[in-house]
Amino acid sequence: MKSRENLLRLKHFKVEDRTRQLTQIDLMIGEFVRMKEELDRQIAIEEEKSGITDPTHFAYPTFAKAARQRRDNLGGSIRDLEDKRQGAVDALAEAEEELKKAEMLENRDSNAADPVVDNQIERRAMIG
Repeated sequence: MKSRENLLRLKHFKVEDRTRQLTQIDLMIGEFVRMKEELDRQIAIEEEKSGITDPTHFAYPTFAKAARQRRDNLGGSIRDLEDKRQGAVDALAEAEEELKKAEMLENRDSNAADPVVDNQIERRAMIG
């Protein structure tokens, strides 16, 4: 029975760990989105100050060029994290399914191994 209890604890730990990973990915995505939006605002301000909105123009602000590059990099990072998030969602669903199976097995075994229940069943069989 000890090994089953340990297995159940392990499954609970896996679910908690996968949930924690998913939460961290969601937080990172949210932070990157906020950073990207802030860069968009900064780019717009720089373009408004200079009056030039074409990044290929020779007088386009250097800060705006750098901010655009950083914004684009953040966009790529967000897409990568969204892919990782989907993998984390799948891993969490798998861990939850394993936990359900382990709990059902534990419940089934604890009910079957209960000597009081076994004795009651035997008595009824002898009486009936």
